[in-house]
Amino acid sequence: MTPRERQSPDVSFTAEVNPGVGLDKSSFPHAAPSDPNAPHVRAAEVTIDAAVDRGALARIWESIGYDEINWTYTATGRSLLGRFGELSDKGFHVRPHYVFCSGTGFGIPHWGTGNVFHLDADGNPFYDFTIADQVYDAIVESGNHVLVELAFTPRDLVPDHAAELEVVPSPTVYSNYEAGAWGYPPKDYAAWGDLIAAHAQHCLDRYGADEVDTWLWELWNEPDIFYWRGTPEEFYELYSVTAAAVRRVLPTAKVGGPAVTGSGAEFLRGFLTHTSARKDPLDFVSFHTKGSAFRPWRVYGPTGGPAPEQQSPSAHKMLFEIRTLSRVIEEFPEYHGLPAIVDECDAGVPAHYSVYDNANFRFQNTEYYPVFQVKLMKKILDLNATETVQVEQATSWSFYFEGERYFEGTRAFLTAGGVEKPFLNAYRALARLGERRIEAGSDVAHPVTALDDCDGASMPEEVDVLASRSADGTVAALVWRHIDDQYHADDTEAAVNVNIAGLDGAAYTLRHYRIDATHSNAHTIWAGLGSPQLPTDDQLAAIKARQGLEEFEAAHDVTPVDGAAQVALSLPLPSVSLLVWEPKA
Repeated sequence: MTPRERQSPDVSFTAEVNPGVGLDKSSFPHAAPSDPNAPHVRAAEVTIDAAVDRGALARIWESIGYDEINWTYTATGRSLLGRFGELSDKGFHVRPHYVFCSGTGFGIPHWGTGNVFHLDADGNPFYDFTIADQVYDAIVESGNHVLVELAFTPRDLVPDHAAELEVVPSPTVYSNYEAGAWGYPPKDYAAWGDLIAAHAQHCLDRYGADEVDTWLWELWNEPDIFYWRGTPEEFYELYSVTAAAVRRVLPTAKVGGPAVTGSGAEFLRGFLTHTSARKDPLDFVSFHTKGSAFRPWRVYGPTGGPAPEQQSPSAHKMLFEIRTLSRVIEEFPEYHGLPAIVDECDAGVPAHYSVYDNANFRFQNTEYYPVFQVKLMKKILDLNATETVQVEQATSWSFYFEGERYFEGTRAFLTAGGVEKPFLNAYRALARLGERRIEAGSDVAHPVTALDDCDGASMPEEVDVLASRSADGTVAALVWRHIDDQYHADDTEAAVNVNIAGLDGAAYTLRHYRIDATHSNAHTIWAGLGSPQLPTDDQLAAIKARQGLEEFEAAHDVTPVDGAAQVALSLPLPSVSLLVWEPKA
């Protein structure tokens, strides 16, 4: 096979190409432009009926992932994983890249190495699980579970024709291996299958059947773009080998793929055609979506300079891609019952770029992002109600970055000094929701059914709600005001009446938490202190004191009348309130 017959190996990162975003054109632009004339929502009526059960609340947000596998087991990484372990009764699924990549284990942004596979002097394979053990130990010990991304090609399995990938060596690119040769198909599929089986056996021996039975086993990452430098058919065959190898060791393992980008519909269709024809094991189907790919990707200008064009994420773009790929799965009746795993589901890409690369990444520091995330999770749940294929996980591809400045603006839960960004509070708020979804709506909510009528535009301003009920009678509701345009500010708060019915208790304690510019927001405190990059101990203490999910007002008693009560909210743009009605004994 000639290089021309294989997928082009010379796809490179440029100012117009972002990792994680496919190259096909879609109905949506690469990012949402700012519109200063867009109308505001200044009043809303929200209704909640705690007596109307809409089924189990799928906790689709309980999943994270990241490139930097070697930061999993640092002290900071372990601490952050522990925070997620505390936010779920079952634990989050954690999906790190690069477990099979060869290297020393030195961590840098957008790279990592598990360094598992090796050949001895006689060409015989052997395995070193030293780094992989540290990674998986940290995840399991924090109460979470592994989504095992089986990737990428170890250096000793890179085919000879990978030499065609020409690179200029640099301080962090030691050879063409680091530059992307790891994306070529393994030269020996049998050796790859043995590696997969050995990896699965080692995990079974180390963590036990009960733990490993909770894991997901996924082949590769985004093979429809430069992460795979072979043909689609070569990938499909590799899946057959991989799934068989996992099941050889773990007969009940959940295996799947192919983790395509949001524009990978044709690749996904070919993959499912192959697995269907071959009767390969397939327990989930995975794909990705990104809400924006700012252009230019990186601005080479003065430090802290403005963006050349004001751009924002688009929730519509993400929902459209999720629906499109879900409907590809729907084309195969035998796969209607399989869960869709959106194991990169992010407002922007790439994770390691920041406000210093393009000022549009500022939203990743502010209250905009947690409110966006709450909105997105609810809209995906609404999409589940309209579609045959159900999204089971919507993964935030976020962790933390060593060596960054305070509020660098990367897509991360922590910034320098271990300070929590407001984004983490979205997950604290979502964690407070109960087991059952209940009826709730707003007269100014933007429905997912409008996807076909939005003509590629981003989601307009809205007030919407997601509500739940727990077995003990506690009712929790998230009520937000948001617009995709991060630059569309409003000095006027929206008057929101929350009307709740179906309360069967005699009395409740109402707790009110808030994420906005002045609550649950360490970034605002840091900025108010002059944005110090060397904060004093007192300044750092003041910043960290405001990083968690904060009460907006003191808890107070509520006595329903005929099972009904009302709450008046005043919501700035953007903001989200968490209202919790706890039955009094």
